[in-house]
Amino acid sequence: MRIEHLRQRLRELGAKPCHEQRVLRAWAHALPLASGRVAAEEFLPLPLRTALPALTAELEALARVRSEHAGEDGSARLLVELADGQTVESVLLPRDGVCVSTQVGCAVGCTFCMTGRDGLLRQLGSAEIVAQVVLARARRVVKKVVFMGMGEPAHNMDNVLEAIELLGTAGAIGHKNLVFSTVGDRRVFERLPQGRVKPALALSLHSSNAELRARLLPKAARIDPAELVELAEQYARATGYPIQYQWTLLEGVNDGDEEVDGIVRLLKGKYAVMNFIPYNEVDGLDFRRPTWERAAAMSKHLYRHGILAKLRQSAGQDIDGGCGQLRARSLVRAD
Repeated sequence: MRIEHLRQRLRELGAKPCHEQRVLRAWAHALPLASGRVAAEEFLPLPLRTALPALTAELEALARVRSEHAGEDGSARLLVELADGQTVESVLLPRDGVCVSTQVGCAVGCTFCMTGRDGLLRQLGSAEIVAQVVLARARRVVKKVVFMGMGEPAHNMDNVLEAIELLGTAGAIGHKNLVFSTVGDRRVFERLPQGRVKPALALSLHSSNAELRARLLPKAARIDPAELVELAEQYARATGYPIQYQWTLLEGVNDGDEEVDGIVRLLKGKYAVMNFIPYNEVDGLDFRRPTWERAAAMSKHLYRHGILAKLRQSAGQDIDGGCGQLRARSLVRAD
């Protein structure tokens, strides 16, 4: 379901713009529609009030928690079942955040990622994306939404931007706290500046070497890392939000001195933050994470060159909850 289809349903039930916003705001904040304040407000058209129980059931069916896995870091990974039985993953993050998925599977095929191993199965509708935020808000306060779960948001642009607009308006999420994560696609730099809500941008770089990056991200758009950084810098300066560069650290692959020098060459003087994320190891893949000492040394080197670097842990490492792992295990059990 797309949010625009939901809006059309509400209009067919007699909703005016103010009624429409009231219902969408309540849903986006995980407030009850069929009971409580929204249902009791007599200014809502009678056909709409009568339809609220059925509408509530339909919205709740968009995304249900099949299983929940708490991490020692305060995170919790959710295996979310969609109305058609497909599953995606969401992550409740420490400090009032949630990471949501935008596709079932992924077409980019990053060699170190579990999600892309089976390719793209289908797109998520914008309402299914928002429904993951609603699930999170039913459990915790949510002030930040990152589109970094399963899927490549740039390959589902219309639905992701529709979800971002609702979350940044009726959902009351600060625009800089809506983070669009991508491996890089020229459509991103064309479309994001045009939106009513302009999200922050996270760019998965992973290597400063074009050939290595192409091997790690075999189906990503072929854009040289230097050009990607220049396109991202234009967006950063236009919005006033720094670009959050993502770099999954793979031992012996992209953690060498030549890569550190490449990052300095690309990012020195840019409005940027480099997030180093030690690899969350996956059974069946040969990649390993470097030592914490090596990762810290890389961060310190960037600091000495005036580049803000953060060394992050992927949420849920203690439960083998890297993106795609919960879904993969559930499919194995089902077989």
